[in-house]
Parts: sequence; structure tokens; C-alpha cells
Amino acid sequence: MLIEAASNAQTDEIEVAIIGCGPVGALLANLLGLQGVKTLVLDREAAIYHLPRAVHFDDEVMRLLQTVGLAGAIEPLTHVSPGMKFITDTGRLLLDWPRPQERGPQAWHASYRFHQPELEHVLRDGLSRFSAVSARFRTEVFAIEQDSEAALVRYEDLATGGLATFRARYVVGCDGARSLVRRLMDAPMEDLGFHERWLVVDAILRRPRPDLGDWSVQYCNRKRPATYVRGTGDRRRWEIAVLPGEDGTAICQTDKVFELLKPWVGPEDVELERVAVYSFHSAIAARWRFGRLMIAGDAAHLTPPFLGQGMCAGMRDAGNLAWKIGRVLQGRNDDSLLDTYQTERAPHVREYIALAVRLGGLINTKAMEAAVPGAVIDGGEAAQMSSIKPKLGLGLAPDWNGPARQIAPQPILTDGARLDDRVGYRFVALLRPDFAATLPADAVKRLADREIAVVADDSTELQGWLRAADAPAILVRPDRYALGAARSAQELNALIQAV
Repeated sequence: MLIEAASNAQTDEIEVAIIGCGPVGALLANLLGLQGVKTLVLDREAAIYHLPRAVHFDDEVMRLLQTVGLAGAIEPLTHVSPGMKFITDTGRLLLDWPRPQERGPQAWHASYRFHQPELEHVLRDGLSRFSAVSARFRTEVFAIEQDSEAALVRYEDLATGGLATFRARYVVGCDGARSLVRRLMDAPMEDLGFHERWLVVDAILRRPRPDLGDWSVQYCNRKRPATYVRGTGDRRRWEIAVLPGEDGTAICQTDKVFELLKPWVGPEDVELERVAVYSFHSAIAARWRFGRLMIAGDAAHLTPPFLGQGMCAGMRDAGNLAWKIGRVLQGRNDDSLLDTYQTERAPHVREYIALAVRLGGLINTKAMEAAVPGAVIDGGEAAQMSSIKPKLGLGLAPDWNGPARQIAPQPILTDGARLDDRVGYRFVALLRPDFAATLPADAVKRLADREIAVVADDSTELQGWLRAADAPAILVRPDRYALGAARSAQELNALIQAV
């Protein structure tokens, strides 16, 4: 990665401009760099924000980090979470959400705690591997115009006040909830109905407090709901509801903060690292693409934090969009492929937002049935909750059934390799060995012509997934979602045509 001073760039130098170098923008840049896409990342800040923000990511995000070769760097910096409990104001366990401690179908743990500045350093350092990727900091984009060939981006070098422009084939706004790119796209946010103020307190333990535990706890308190989150190392977080009429500045004063933390810790236990009032919202942008402009992450959707899926959703956006941009720029698909980005991702993230809103209702002591449909708590036992894995919305190859649009597992192959490490960042046909042995020559040639990897391995996990799908072949996309299952060579040929 070449970090440049602000200057004019030639028209043909930049294929994709990414506005914002937070976790979503940095992951997108790594994924584009992996494909050799000439990418420029711009961010208005000079350095990574040093305080905690997002604190959770899941197995799908770790799999994306594996894809760009950074899972090994971030894994030692994480803490595997055992899960979350919802407790009433009388101390009763209302809802239990355990997370398995063994690695699951994605070949990673279901839930990780992390410190966002550390993740961002890993992602930005990863960009240095790609000569096609450059970054400019202390630069603020203030205008974007587009024509049939490219987008003209105008920005200011905040260090000097100098103005500059460049042209890029596509621009992706990863520029947060107040996204300029979204405004320039004339893409209003659809309000999904959740708006609350919460005090967020990040603290560092001064002394061991094992009694606080490793579980995240949602305190469904009638007077003042609260959340406890165990972070990495000695970091701990509390999120405490701000009541109607309370002054946001006054509640952030140290004495008031420790008054609110009294049920858990005192000044002798923790050093306050960050105290701020945040407004939690639920919303989704009406459009995610307008010509050569696209948005991802908080620019496209906002979710309450009760599922820990805000950043995860943005990282999935990057995973969905990067390979599609790559294929369009390589001439493998026409520009209409980019229209499937919103049709696939928007319904997917909407499911996560809806569940987060329902859980927010439960934390605010509303009915269990509103939060977890079908849950029964009258018998005195806690309801159980499991993670959801929604399907993508309709997009590429929309007519296929079976595992289509579901996240594919990552089996360990018979030689001990993980599937993604064997395949790389491309399509893969997963085949039953006997089916692979009888494939007609024309089908084998089509797979090779489209650079689709072929894995016909006797792995118990892989063959178990094929049996569950009742199909000898499944085609998986570069973002690790299933394109579709094939039960014959003819069906496989039809699937290949969709690539």
C-alpha cells in the first residue's frame, strides 16, 4: 500500500475509490487488493481512533479475515465469548443465549470480543501487501459527480487546505451514519422504529474481578435497563439506558457514572476509558447504489447493539460487494451484477435489525413473545435462543432452491486444510467424488474456462453437507454463500452459466 500526499490522480489510475477507512472500508480495500483492483481509500482522520467502539464480531467476519489472510494476526487479539444472558430485575434468568466454545461449521468460533483499534491496525497494515491499493488520510471528500464512464471525486487536503480531484470507475461510501455518499445518492433512510439514548462506559480493570464473569449480561431492569460486556484483556463495557428527560452531559460526569456503576464496580475497581451518550437507531437506506456510487456499513443501515451485529453487517456488505466489483472491472460480468448487491444484502441485514429491535424490547421489559417468538417463560425456566443465519435476498441465480443463498460451511479437508485456504477468493464447485468422476468433458471445460475451483474431497464434513442438500454438487460463491445445488451434470451446467 502506498500512502500518498493529496494530489491530482490520472483518470485511469483508480478503479474504485473508498470513502472511509474504518473496519468496513479497510476490509473492502483488502478484498479489492486481493483481486488486483486499483483502489484508493480516503479518510478525513489522520490516524485510527484510539478508543473502543465495536466490540463483537462473529464466525462469518473471521472467515472474511481468513480470506484476506489476516485471521492469524487478529485471532490472538480476541476473546472467545461464551454467550449472553438476559436477567430480570429480580435476578431471574429470562433468556439464555449460549455460544459454543468449539469451532463451528465456519471453522471458527461463533462469537469473538475484540478491541476495534487493534482490528483496524491489522486491516490497515494488511493493505501494504497490495501494490494496487493506496490511501490518503486527512482528506475530506466534499463533492462527487458522475458520468457514463467514471465518477469525479473532489476533496480537500485538510493538512494544507489544498483542493484536488480524481476520477474513479466506482465510489463506495463507507463513511458512516452521516454518509456524504448516501446524501449525494439521494437515498433517505427508512426508519425501522427504534430510537433510544444509552450511556456507554468503557473501563479498564484496576484489579482482578473474576466475579463479573465472561458472559455478556442484559439486565432487563424496569427502572433502568443495562448491559455488561466482557471485552479483551482487562477491558469491560457497560451500556446503561438514559431515561427520558435526563441531561446527556450531566449523566457523563464521573460521580454520576460511578453512581450508575455501583451495582458492579467502584473507582477502586476500574479506570474509566471512555464515557459517552449514544443514540441507538434502527434504519436502512432506500437505495444502496446509484450509478457509480454505492454505500456500505453504517452508511447503508443502522442497528441497535443488542445482537452485536452492527459492524458484522457492514463487513458482510464488503464481502458481498468486493467480488462483484472485481468481476465487473475484469469484464467477466456486466455492470448489472452490482444491482444484486442491495437485493441480496438489504433483506439479510433487515432480519438482524428486526431481531435486535425485538431484543431491545425485551431488555426494556416488554413481552418475551415480542422478542423471541414462541418462547414460553411461564413455567419458570429460561427460554433458549440460538444464532440466526438468514438467507440472502434474491439476486444472482434467484431460482435455485436447497442451500442457495445460505452461508456455506467451511469443511476441513482430508489433508487437514481448510476449504477457503485451498480454494482462494473465487467460485468453487464442491462435488461428490463419484459425481466428479463421471462429469462430461464439456462440464469440466466450462468450470475451467470460468476459473471455478473444483473440490471433490472425501471430507466427512463436506460429504455430510452434500448429503443434507440431497445433491452431488453445490456451487459456492467467493463470499462463501451457496449459489445453488445441482443433482445432475445438466443442472451443474445451468448453474455455471449463472457465474
